[in-house]
Amino acid sequence: MNTREVEFEGHLIDSMILPKVLDAILDLDGEFEILEFRVGKRKEDYSYARLLVIGKDEKHLMEILHVLHRLGARIPEAEEVELAPAPADKVVPENFYVTTNHLTFVNYGGKKLRVEGIGMDKLIAIRDGKAVCIFLNEVKKGDLIVVGEKGVTVIPPERPRRVSHFQFMGGGVSSERPTEELIEIIADEILKLKRSGGKVAVVAGPAIDHTGARNALAGMIRDGYVDLLLSGNALAVHDMELSLFGTSLGMDIKTGRPVPGGNRHHLYTISKVIAAGGIRRAVEEGTIRDGIMYECIKNNVPFILAGSIRDDGPLPEVITDVMEAKKAMREAIQDVDMVIMLATMLHSIAVGNLLPSTVKTVCVDVNPATVTKLIDRGTAQAIGIVTDVGLFVPELYKKLKERKELWL
Repeated sequence: MNTREVEFEGHLIDSMILPKVLDAILDLDGEFEILEFRVGKRKEDYSYARLLVIGKDEKHLMEILHVLHRLGARIPEAEEVELAPAPADKVVPENFYVTTNHLTFVNYGGKKLRVEGIGMDKLIAIRDGKAVCIFLNEVKKGDLIVVGEKGVTVIPPERPRRVSHFQFMGGGVSSERPTEELIEIIADEILKLKRSGGKVAVVAGPAIDHTGARNALAGMIRDGYVDLLLSGNALAVHDMELSLFGTSLGMDIKTGRPVPGGNRHHLYTISKVIAAGGIRRAVEEGTIRDGIMYECIKNNVPFILAGSIRDDGPLPEVITDVMEAKKAMREAIQDVDMVIMLATMLHSIAVGNLLPSTVKTVCVDVNPATVTKLIDRGTAQAIGIVTDVGLFVPELYKKLKERKELWL
């Protein structure tokens, strides 16, 4: 009862999956025997490993298997997923399965179902013959919820089979990276995605306005490089404050100095936009004539503004119910291929928790702790660039314009 066979298949060596598996077993004071190991001979060939995992007792074994499951372990014999009904709305059965953000399948009714809308720290429910990933607050009484790990297969991300500049940027955060070279790589990745019909989302904080990066981000939206904007009340308010008064949080962007009475400008801005009937109406009637929100409206680029307890106003378009904001963000990012996070820790972590691990993710912040926290909270695919967004965004926009002819 304290042993179990498990198997792994994929690019186990160059993606470091097998070393992680063996380290995990030993770190948890377990033992293993490698029963079978076949190495792929060509770079596109999968390797296969079958291991006997040994624990001190059944409980210890289950602890080890729980960790190995998230590294892609599966039981050799096909097992049917275990389900239990939710006893009430927002109440889940004991031992419910908690998702990773990796590609996940469940064996149900003799079929291998891909879990739709995968994201970390959620649940899996079987609805209308489909396996769907849902939030705890979306659970309805009687929902069939996956419990335990039996019949659940996780596919962790692997090293790309072909040469990709992105693969050399992962793993670690450093302010000593060659920022200009990385910006060029990111620009090429954006252009390649746009050429193939891919979508790019930007998660942005108000530092975009304060550091002078506003016009560059607005230009990226206008030129079609941004398909979705995720942010909060502050970015939109200070962006439109710049349009109305030339200040951001009362500071003259050109001189970097506060202006007399400038501390009231953001409140005046909110009032004017509310009086106009919202951001769209303020743009259409000519009250707002330039900037990030202006370009979103003019170019039909969707945006989601999630509320905060710190918000003044807020603007009419801000979603003040955080659960509704999270739901809106989750729906909006379903078909996004790349996310660029710019100087906003809380919004970056919130969006990161909703992203599948297959989405290319770039996090830019002057504080390395922002990227570290994002990765520590599960967004392991994130690439960290430690620099000022006031320098990064204009340089990225410049590279996009310079290299456009190479890709489009």
